[in-house]
Amino acid sequence: MDLGIAGKTALICGASKGLGRACAEALAAEGVQLVITGRNADALHEAAQALSARHGVKVDAAAGDITTQAGQDEALRRCPKPDILVTNAAGPPVGDWRGFTREQWLAAADGNMVASILLIRAVVDGMAERGFGRILNITSAMVKAPHPALSLSVAARLGLTGFVKTIAPAYIKANVTINNLLPEQFETDRLRSNLSKIAAGSGRSLDEEIAARKAASAAGRFGRVEEFGAVCAFYCSQQAGYLTAQNVLLDGGMYPGVF
Repeated sequence: MDLGIAGKTALICGASKGLGRACAEALAAEGVQLVITGRNADALHEAAQALSARHGVKVDAAAGDITTQAGQDEALRRCPKPDILVTNAAGPPVGDWRGFTREQWLAAADGNMVASILLIRAVVDGMAERGFGRILNITSAMVKAPHPALSLSVAARLGLTGFVKTIAPAYIKANVTINNLLPEQFETDRLRSNLSKIAAGSGRSLDEEIAARKAASAAGRFGRVEEFGAVCAFYCSQQAGYLTAQNVLLDGGMYPGVF
């Protein structure tokens, strides 16, 4: 299927590795020009060079922390008029909610809600004026099936989810869609880090925790980042113009509910 987005420009956050990198790979394969962000400048520039060499598209690197004003300003300076925006930021710490400080709650809200809202605000009206826009927020399956150890993430990401539902209908007539991708248990460094902390609290080794999680999954495995990137690319396509304000669960069938 030709997704109809060759020549478009995408701003992809947190794209040096993991799910953000998978989105960058999938969009670059469709001929989309990229501006990618990340906190590790060396890793980000390596990713930009690899993406450009592999897919033959222009890839610019905007190094910085996208959860800060400076990081957002740099990203938007390099990509002031994106056709596609993929927001993504590292999740907050795992732990008992009783032990988190006020500063940690505020940092979680900044990183996993407010930063995405500010980026959307900066680009969405321009997308509407130009008659095309696709915005995707990488959030978490935890907004549908919360885990006690991820309370910081759940609270912040639910705020973003509610915000998207509030504003998305106003832009669909202008061919601008805003959706959320909700991953669960994909093969990433972030997953291994979270499972390591959960394992430490349960008395299991990391390998034992990973084996138990895979065994409990209907799919019997973790998700592959390439699968996630492909879904991202479709939601950015011309064909996805009637899909907006959706929470797209990518969890291998783990969620037990109907809706």
